[in-house]
Amino acid sequence: MESLTQENNLSYDSHTLRIIDANLNRLREGIRVIEDILRYGFNHQSFSLKLKKVRHQCRLELYFNLLETRDTSNDVLKNSIQEEQNRTNFQSIFIANFKRAQESARVLEEVLKLNSIQESEKFKEIRYTLYHLEKQVLLDI
Repeated sequence: MESLTQENNLSYDSHTLRIIDANLNRLREGIRVIEDILRYGFNHQSFSLKLKKVRHQCRLELYFNLLETRDTSNDVLKNSIQEEQNRTNFQSIFIANFKRAQESARVLEEVLKLNSIQESEKFKEIRYTLYHLEKQVLLDI
């Protein structure tokens, strides 16, 4: 599969690639937190499997382009704020991580519109899947 830059004969600038990289990482990390708690803490195979499938959809063929622009040492907001450190139970972890993943999917949906409507639509679908799973998980667990 060709990268988006090759597929569309367009290139993302380094700032856009950095945005994509951060949000892909944040999206997959948020999903993984929920997935692992449901898998290991609740032994919930169905939800864990659904989340695993969604997480595996969160890919772009830009890995090395993204890696080249990663600049974690200069991230101006890498330190956690107090609100991010407060978790009282698994429900609060689920909510925080569903929101993190949904917001990241939305950023990817918007930024990817610059070069690929198809990829943008993929992340829109992921976002709506996460909305649905959030409701199911929080009302079922």
